Amino acid sequence: MTGEHRVFALLALFVAALVSERLIELTISARHVRALPKTAREFGSAHFALFVVLHTLYPLALGWEILRLGARPGPLWPAWLAGWACAQGLRGWSILSLGTSWNVRIWVVPGAERKRRGPYRWLRHPNYLAVAIELFTGSMLWGATRTALAFTALNAVALAIRIPAEDRALAWAAAQPEPNR
Repeated sequence: MTGEHRVFALLALFVAALVSERLIELTISARHVRALPKTAREFGSAHFALFVVLHTLYPLALGWEILRLGARPGPLWPAWLAGWACAQGLRGWSILSLGTSWNVRIWVVPGAERKRRGPYRWLRHPNYLAVAIELFTGSMLWGATRTALAFTALNAVALAIRIPAEDRALAWAAAQPEPNR
């Protein structure tokens, strides 16, 4: 196998892992939405499309920079891979810690308080930190500096909208009386 074929094969595996991860997250999220009580309320649905676009374009941009612009892993690739793997661990820990409260959208239940388990004991939004680390390190792993910078910036813009919306939703939920079951 030539060097170029090896790069293409490894990139295909990496993108398949990214896409699989997102599809699994959407499946888990859909299951959690179906289990929500009727009193649950969604916040910030208008900005969700930003995240769909961001996470759809990311693997395409990464592939373009590698296959068309010639980005290649540099000597720090093992460190970038370790950072990417840590991001996956943080995301998994975040999802498990929230249990059925975790969702890709902002759904809250009246009377619910903010979760303080797992990484949420120390960080308000560890899942978003994991995604930010993933986008940057996943790009840098391949030497795709343009993709790393562009998608880190786009993610920061999306999170500047998302995090205040989520904080307002959580504050609203905590201020509501718990409904009778």
